[in-house]
Amino acid sequence: MLRDNQGEELQLSDWFNPRHRPDVVRTTSRLAPVMWEGTFSRQELEKHFREQNLTLGLVVLAPGGLAERYLELFLRSANKYFMTGYRVVFYIMVDDLDRLPDLDWGPLRQFRVLPVSEDSWPHDLHFVRLRSLGEQIVQGIRGEVDFLFSLTVTQLFQSAVRVEALGASVAPLHAWWYFKNTEGLPYERRPKSAACIPLGRGDFYYDSAFAGGTPLRVLDLTGSCLEGVARDRRNGLNSTYERYLNKYFFLHKPTRLLSPEYNWDADHHPPPQVQRVKVAQQAKRGLWATAGEAPRFPATWRILKRPSFQRHQH
Repeated sequence: MLRDNQGEELQLSDWFNPRHRPDVVRTTSRLAPVMWEGTFSRQELEKHFREQNLTLGLVVLAPGGLAERYLELFLRSANKYFMTGYRVVFYIMVDDLDRLPDLDWGPLRQFRVLPVSEDSWPHDLHFVRLRSLGEQIVQGIRGEVDFLFSLTVTQLFQSAVRVEALGASVAPLHAWWYFKNTEGLPYERRPKSAACIPLGRGDFYYDSAFAGGTPLRVLDLTGSCLEGVARDRRNGLNSTYERYLNKYFFLHKPTRLLSPEYNWDADHHPPPQVQRVKVAQQAKRGLWATAGEAPRFPATWRILKRPSFQRHQH
C-alpha cells in the first residue's frame, strides 16, 4: 500500500526567489529549482508541509569497516540536522548488528535495521545499495514513508536539511563538477554502454552519494540503473554507478536539484558561492572528530583557484 499525503501542490513562486542569488545557477532549462542558501523561504515551505502529516525515510548502507568508522558520526549528525520536527524513520543496512551504535534518538525519530548478508556484497557497494534499496522499497518502505532519501555513510550533516529538499525526484549537483564546463563532464561516452550520454549532450553532473524523492521515483531510479548494469554485463561492458545515475537523470529530469552546499567535499575549501555547507563528505584526512562540528578549513588544505568557480549558465 502506498502513502498519499502529497496534498495541494505549492506554487514555486510562493517560496522560491532566485533573484537573491544571481551568482549561481538557480533553475534548470525546465524550471526545476536549484536549492542554494538564500533562494527559498523555509517558513512558507514549513507552512505547506506541516499540514500533510509527513513521514520521511533516510536509508544508509554501512557494511563491515564502514560501520565501525563512519556510522555513529553519520547517525548523530542526521539525528541533529535532518528534517527536525518531522517523523523520520532511519533505515540502517548493516551486515553485523553488533556494529550498531547506541544513540539517544530525538523526538519523532525511530530506526529500523535492515540486515544484509555479507555474502551478497559485490565489489561495488553502490550497486549493493541500489539493489538492497529497491528490494526494501518493494517489501515495505513504500507504504511507510512519503519521501525517501538514500545517502552514503561517509557523509556528515553540518547544518539543517529540511523541507526545501523535498520533491518528487531529488538530485544533488556534484560539488566538484558543478564548477566545470559541461564539455568536460565525466559522463559515460561509449555508445554501446547503457550509461552513455552522447557527446555534446548533458547539462549537469549529479553526485551518487545523495538521492531522494517519493519512494516510487526512487524505486524507478534503482531499477533503471540496475537494468543498465545487467545489460552492460551481458555485453562485456561495465561503468560506474554514478554514470548510470547520470544517464537516468539525463532521461528523467529531477524535479528538485540540491546545490553543492548539500554534498560538499571536505577536502576542499568552499568557494564564495557555497555560503553554508549543509552536508559534507568526511575529509579523507580525518580532520573531523565529532559529528555536527562546524566545518574547519585549515590553510593547509588545497584551495581551488577562484577563477575556476564560474559555472556556465544553461
